Amino acid sequence: MDINQVFEKQGVRSVELRTEPIKARIRRLKDLRNWIMTNRVRIQAAVYKDLRKPPEEVDLYETWIALGEVRKAIRNLKYWVMPEPESTSMAFIGTKAEIYCEPKGRTLIISPWNYPFNLAVGPLISAIAAGNTVLMKPSEVSPNTSQLLKEMADEVFEADMVTVVNGGVDVASELLKLPFDHIFFTGSPRVGKIVMEAASKHLASVTLELGGKSPCIVDESVNIKDAAKKIAWGKWLNAGQTCVAPDYVFVHEKIKTPFLEQLQKEAELLYGGENSYTSIISEDHYGRLTKWKEEAVEAGAKLTYEADSNPETRRMGPSIVEDASEGTHLHDNEIFGPICMVKPFANIDEAIDLVNSRPKALSAYIFARNNKVVEQFKRRTSAGSFAVNETVLQFAHPSMPFGGVNNSGIGKSHGKHGFLAFSNQKSVLKQRVGFTMAKILYPPYNSFKRLNIDFLLKYF
Repeated sequence: MDINQVFEKQGVRSVELRTEPIKARIRRLKDLRNWIMTNRVRIQAAVYKDLRKPPEEVDLYETWIALGEVRKAIRNLKYWVMPEPESTSMAFIGTKAEIYCEPKGRTLIISPWNYPFNLAVGPLISAIAAGNTVLMKPSEVSPNTSQLLKEMADEVFEADMVTVVNGGVDVASELLKLPFDHIFFTGSPRVGKIVMEAASKHLASVTLELGGKSPCIVDESVNIKDAAKKIAWGKWLNAGQTCVAPDYVFVHEKIKTPFLEQLQKEAELLYGGENSYTSIISEDHYGRLTKWKEEAVEAGAKLTYEADSNPETRRMGPSIVEDASEGTHLHDNEIFGPICMVKPFANIDEAIDLVNSRPKALSAYIFARNNKVVEQFKRRTSAGSFAVNETVLQFAHPSMPFGGVNNSGIGKSHGKHGFLAFSNQKSVLKQRVGFTMAKILYPPYNSFKRLNIDFLLKYF
């Protein structure tokens, strides 16, 4: 495939899309929805080959979330594209102001391997809804799902509308040399900086969905069983390979022992079966996680719990590590695996200070029934998203903006927020013909006009 030729063809098509009827976008979204519904088994099979992910989890966290996104776009697109009127002051009497969403043009989507279908199709839906063309580069680490995405694009869209290009870092590097109008990247902060640097050469806008160490606070006022179950689900879902998973848990010292006992029970209940647990994506990542855990224990951390693992199938069971030391990989880096790091705290101020000492995370969680503690944590820390007495679920909400802040990302996605990410919000001002308030202020200046300027400065 000649990437430059595809890019040029999409450039021609992107101009045509500016004046295309909205019903054409809705038709494409419906075609995509129908393909997803018809090919549920193909999606299950491809993701299983890459991650050994149970079909139920593929249905819930890959297919259903993507379907929710496309259904919302189909239902609401005619409202999203309507010009949004803006109020005006007396200084602008005679004008009409509105915000018009136009397509950005040629877009690039670089998607990750951990939720290889959902995190590719989600931004694709937003790009199509906004009226753009798309070049997509899925992860080479999940080759079976990446191949399925290419087949999906070929079966649903014209090549000058959506094209999937598979390959490794070399392909991504070639794509990033092209002057796209918008780039949507999901991955690590390290690679996000490379993408942003490449985009800056063409002054292309970016949406960066990155990661980081998402904190989880467990206050002494908590319902221990409820909190442990929800944290176990969110932490070990997809074997911990979830960008919004709780990365480390700060638990109040008064309840640390009963909480850890219950957390272990919930890990065994939820993920003890062979058929209910995802594998680590590759041997390299399996080795990385094993080394990080061993390093932490050698440095003095306590391995409180460790389920069975199988290197041959890359199945790494849930584990709990207490008090990992600063300077170890487990303490300093996003874990992105099934190792739950736990530390005790004495009061909420201590927990907040620890969270604020790290780069801003993609998500932050607190479990508490004390509303004052919840409000303190929410107001005094910063993260891309925030959940109270829950984990991970905020990502699946189709109406809420999703994205990071600073080190954890730039820009938002999902629903209308994803549509806006791929749109240029153009300000449109319409002025009447003849007398206008603005003409009163035109030069040459005199005492009457100075009086009007003084009045404008004082009251408007």
